[in-house]
Amino acid sequence: MSKNSSRFWDSPLTRSAVRSDAVRMPEMLLGYFIGPFGALLSSGIFTSMLQNYFTDVLKLDLAFLTALQLISTFLIVAANLIVGQLIERTRTKAGKARPWILLSALGISVSSVLMFIVPLDGTAKLVWIAIAYNLYYSVAYPIYNTANSTLIPVSTRDSKARGALASFTNVAGLGVMGCGSMIFPMLVSFALKEDQNLWFLAMLAIAIFSALTIYLQYRFTRERVTEEGASDVTDTPKAASLSQQLKAVASEKWWWIIILFYMGFQWSGAFKNGSMTYFCKWVLDNTFFGSADAWGASQSLLSILGAIPMAAASVVVVPLANKFGKRLVSMIGMIVGAAGGVIAGLGGGNIVPVAIGVALKCLGSAPACYLILAMLADVIDHIEYKSGIRTDGLTMSIYSSVMVAATPICNAIFSAMLGGSGYDQAADIALGTLGQTAAVQSAISVSYIWIETIAYVICAALIFFFTVEKNLPEEQKAIAERKGL
Repeated sequence: MSKNSSRFWDSPLTRSAVRSDAVRMPEMLLGYFIGPFGALLSSGIFTSMLQNYFTDVLKLDLAFLTALQLISTFLIVAANLIVGQLIERTRTKAGKARPWILLSALGISVSSVLMFIVPLDGTAKLVWIAIAYNLYYSVAYPIYNTANSTLIPVSTRDSKARGALASFTNVAGLGVMGCGSMIFPMLVSFALKEDQNLWFLAMLAIAIFSALTIYLQYRFTRERVTEEGASDVTDTPKAASLSQQLKAVASEKWWWIIILFYMGFQWSGAFKNGSMTYFCKWVLDNTFFGSADAWGASQSLLSILGAIPMAAASVVVVPLANKFGKRLVSMIGMIVGAAGGVIAGLGGGNIVPVAIGVALKCLGSAPACYLILAMLADVIDHIEYKSGIRTDGLTMSIYSSVMVAATPICNAIFSAMLGGSGYDQAADIALGTLGQTAAVQSAISVSYIWIETIAYVICAALIFFFTVEKNLPEEQKAIAERKGL
């Protein structure tokens, strides 16, 4: 590392504001809640509303959307894997993940508004959307999300502190999902409607906010594990090769269990989030609010009733996990969530049982949401104990790939389901449940309720076999002794 580079990372604007060896509240709040909240805000909105923006504002062809989202998935996965290896090989005084957090401040803020400019028509319009879509999902978001995910395992060896940091980060993620599914739909239904200029102004304001909070996250984080055993960054051991990392993770059963668990959890959630607006528009009986086209109010109500139990659970999940273990708490949560899904599914278009079921389902999903990064960090430590190498970059790039690819893949499948069932893009929303056929409503209900419900049952069975926590303290002690710490 050159002296100029060292001076850059030591400057007042780029050096970490965190000095304590222990994780304290300013780091938790600013580095792992407010920072990720701003960074992920556009993603939360996109998860809930981008598909609706494409189909009902830009009127894009459903076949084009299916092809775009499926093809983009390959670019997204490749980008996440590349970013993971770049992070693994980054050597700076700021760490290996934090420099990429700083870089993403520009990428996330700029790319998140490009899909809302669209100055062209016809084929050129489709090309613009394809490029803008991939600049966000295949470039900017992988850089931020992989680096952000890597921060948890490199932040500290303290398993309880990592659980708290993971909880803060995932509360931030749930917060942006709440904004995307509660506040923004109300803004769309009552103000933005189909006015593309208003959509652009709203996303521009969010982009500026994101850039500021990402910088805040960079300043209030620290990579204590990266710093271990190196008084100077040039002393840091050379990163393991990709083949070594692949061999280490592929031979570990608990790594496969937690990745498959997360894939089922995340992808089924992507189906739910991408179809929520459609469910509220065309399946729910919105006359509960006095008008058949009051779908924004219905979506906000479901989101609020889902957010309340998850917010309440944030207070107890980490203490319960510390007492009973992450595995048991997450497994019971999945069972509760599946029961809630059955109630919601049997409710049909009646908002009362649907709301009760959604609330139970969200309560059950809380442990997995809050603890997944901590569970991944535990597996990374276990692999380091067995193989002697860190696999943060590879594991978190795969984790990020699973997360980011979920939205385009599931939206592509959902677009195909809509097209195959005869979805009418020109239907009058004032018709409510009469605006679409029974086949369309069935496809929407399957996507919104039943896919996630079935996935929760499978996830509960998977996590039953996840017992990595049992010997983790002894393994971490052996790692420290090996490093002479």
